[in-house]
Amino acid sequence: MAHTIREKQQLLARVRRMRGQVEAIERALENGAECEKVMHLLAAVRGAVTGLMGEVVEEHVRTHLVDREKYPDALNVDAAEQLLDVIRSYLK
Repeated sequence: MAHTIREKQQLLARVRRMRGQVEAIERALENGAECEKVMHLLAAVRGAVTGLMGEVVEEHVRTHLVDREKYPDALNVDAAEQLLDVIRSYLK
């Protein structure tokens, strides 16, 4: 079972929160909000999307690349952790 299916409800909850954030941007623009307000809202959405991407990538690596029970010849776990550290840093 794919991790996106196993964690479906949590992922959908995050996406729904992001939808609310995007709708807040739309309302701010429609109401002529100041640039600073819009930029803060945009930054929040960017952070939310980046966080979701990081979570999905991390679970993908852990589930499909280093699960030794499912894949006895899986990648080196330490190397995978190093990769995930780099990805986390990149996504910040």
